[in-house]
Amino acid sequence: MGNALRSVMAFIPSERCQRFLVGDLKEMPFDRAVDLSSRQLRRLPSPVCVFGELVKLYLSDNNLNSLPPEVQSLRKLQLLALDFNCFDELPEVVCRLTHLNILYLGNNRLYRLPRELEDLKELNTLWLETNCFTQFPQVVCELSNLKTLHLGYNQIRSLPPELGGLGELRSIWLAGNQLSEFPSVLLEMQFLAVVDVDRNKIRYFPRLSHLQGLKLVIYDHNPCVNAPVIADGARRVGRWADNSDEEEDEEDDTKAKYRDIFIRFK
Repeated sequence: MGNALRSVMAFIPSERCQRFLVGDLKEMPFDRAVDLSSRQLRRLPSPVCVFGELVKLYLSDNNLNSLPPEVQSLRKLQLLALDFNCFDELPEVVCRLTHLNILYLGNNRLYRLPRELEDLKELNTLWLETNCFTQFPQVVCELSNLKTLHLGYNQIRSLPPELGGLGELRSIWLAGNQLSEFPSVLLEMQFLAVVDVDRNKIRYFPRLSHLQGLKLVIYDHNPCVNAPVIADGARRVGRWADNSDEEEDEEDDTKAKYRDIFIRFK
């Protein structure tokens, strides 16, 4: 009943209804963070845009498909969570938030990113999992400070050579895509620590032992004929068709443990 009522009131623009959905937003929170996740919102409440000192804004799990121009007044915003919404395209106003460090866009309907995203020079974490990308979004290669990129569960078939220019990138998550070969550009990225290509279509893995920075490679659920050779001290997560159920469960637990390191709200 509560969610149904929220869903109805999300359509009603009156101040009273908005207070019901988001609470009484009159003063800047002491931690400079606002969490409006799971409120059945269809538009961003206007009081939020008054907080020019806001650092974190969580809008996850709503029904948003656009943002008002007033969002650009949040000049000091460092974290923006827009995952689990209804965005077909990323609102360009997000690209004006030039102090963003972390941007969560997973579980939307995105199929491309605006060229203006390259203006987010301080962005170091970008989550784009479970969207509608059929090609790697080229503008990501312009994000020179990017450290973590999550592009899992899209329909991507290859990675561009320009990705190798991201010298700060340490982890790339590509599970659940359409890669038929291990991306050659990753073989040149000595600084990578985590590579996840779980649930793709890779049949053969080249040697990865020259990647001295590599700590973890997840290659499970590929039709591969070999396991990747890695340097001493690195960890592989993968299994073969003749593993027992117990071994498969153990591998799944291992993957979950490593992925928890990169959990969203750290």
